[in-house]
Order: sequence, then structure tokens, then C-alpha cells
Amino acid sequence: MNTLLMIEDDHRLAQMVGEYLTQSGFQVLHAANGQSGLNVLQHSLSLKTPVDLVLLDLMLPDIDGLEVCRRIRALPGTLAQTPVLMLTAKGDPMDRIVGLELGADDYLPKPFEPRELLARIRAVLRRHQPGNTSAAGAEPLKFGSLVLDRDARSVTVRGQPCDLTSYQFDLLWVLAERAGRVLSRDQIMEAVRGRELEAFDRSIDVHMGRIRAAIEDDAKTPKRILTVRGVGYVFAKQQD
Repeated sequence: MNTLLMIEDDHRLAQMVGEYLTQSGFQVLHAANGQSGLNVLQHSLSLKTPVDLVLLDLMLPDIDGLEVCRRIRALPGTLAQTPVLMLTAKGDPMDRIVGLELGADDYLPKPFEPRELLARIRAVLRRHQPGNTSAAGAEPLKFGSLVLDRDARSVTVRGQPCDLTSYQFDLLWVLAERAGRVLSRDQIMEAVRGRELEAFDRSIDVHMGRIRAAIEDDAKTPKRILTVRGVGYVFAKQQD
């Protein structure tokens, strides 16, 4: 059974969502503010109930959700890799963009349908599992000093690990596996999430920026992931 941590100050919403997710087979922990949520996450390992995913509201009474996300990504060890699904105010794309830049794996605008939340949770958890069937037995991809290991879900450049979220790893893998082929944003989204982009969704561009910052010598003049204006992205076959 997967354990979810919902950091949400709206107790009525938290109770409703918690009951729905519990009926769907999850164990749900609840924290009413950011600091409490961070405390629960940090103590979850010692309590032998590791949190598999954080549902993070952005509008919290003490620490805003963006800062909570940043602090999660700064935690030691595997805690920093805990998937984060942000619950954002509808019509506020800037918060979504900043959240993705800070390392959130996905976002869902409020108000939302519980079934869509459940689908997104399951999709993020599938991506985060090292032993999922699409990943098992895949040979590492090597491009000069860049190595992608699908089974370990790790990326290294010159032997040094790169800090990517699970979703960002999947985006990079989709491109690298099709090196030399131009992919549209919709094709990338379909390969990773099994659905097309929503209208005006630029989240992939945000993630690509973070991936470039992690794997490129100079993210402003990328050599590995190239933008094809008006189309999408291509992963260069010839690298260092």
C-alpha cells in the first residue's frame, strides 16, 4: 500500500480527498501546514511508513507551498526524491511554472475531479518505480560523458550524478532513446504520460530548462538537447 502525505490547510477538502484516496487503496497522512508536513515527511522513515508521494497545496498558512517544495528537494538522501504533486489555484500559471522549476513532478489546478487526481497520482507513482515493466532490463544509454541508467533511474555526467526529478528523468530518457529524431511537445507528453498537452501548457519547456541546467556545460548554449523552433526538441546524437 502506498502512503500519501497531503499538506493542505482546508480541512474539509483534505477530509474529502483523504476518504476518496483511502477507498482507492492508499494510506493518507494529513498535515495542515507546511512545517508540519515537512516534519511528517522527515520522520516517516523512522516510523517505517515512508511517504511515497506528497500532495502539496500552494496556499498554506505558514510556509507557502513553493518554499515547502524547495525544502523537500533539499532534504538528505532519498527524501529529496519524494514525488511532489502540486495543487494550484486555477488561472495562476506562474505558480505552476515556479513549482516545476523547484522540482515538482506534476500539478493539478483547483477545483479538480477526484478521479483526475487519482489518475495523476498513479501516473507519478508508476514513473517513480525503478522496477516498472517499461524500465526493467533496459541497457544504459551513453552519449560521451553522459550516461542514463533506466533501471537505476540515474543520470551522470563525467561520473557525477545529476539532480533530476523522476518526471524529468523520463523526459530525458524519451528524447535520448530517440536521439536525432525531432519530437513535438505533444509526442513527448504522449510518450511520458500517455496523453497530449493541455492548451497553452508549457510545463515541458520548464522541465527542459532544468534538465539542461543539470546535464549541459552551459544551459544557455545547449549541445545535448536542442530546440527546434515551432516544433519541439531533439536530442543530439553527436556529443562530447
